Amino acid sequence: QVQLVESGGGLVQPGGSLRLSCVPTGSFIINFDRMGWYRQAPGKQRDLVATITRGGTINYVDSVKGRFTVSRDTTKNTVFLQMNSLKPEDTAVYYCTGYSTWYRPSGVDYWGQGTQVTVSS
Repeated sequence: QVQLVESGGGLVQPGGSLRLSCVPTGSFIINFDRMGWYRQAPGKQRDLVATITRGGTINYVDSVKGRFTVSRDTTKNTVFLQMNSLKPEDTAVYYCTGYSTWYRPSGVDYWGQGTQVTVSS
């Protein structure tokens, strides 16, 4: 059973920074082809924030470009999200995701439980 666990969320003032981390837990062997972050604000759908492939290809939603940086440690299957210049509209539950074809050639999406990020003065 593969589980992803996020950490690093919290309350921060506008203009502040947070760093989210995501690590897999459980007794397993797996490699993720792609990892990343989504977020879901109250009353809204879950939307893409950023993804990074094993080869290092990165994708950001336009609203976070220049402020957020996604990175990963492929040897540890971990992914990070450095968030700078945070705005109130960044407030949401942030979910880690990992896509892998390790156990199923058609691919499986794994999700974390989410970590709350609140940007408020």
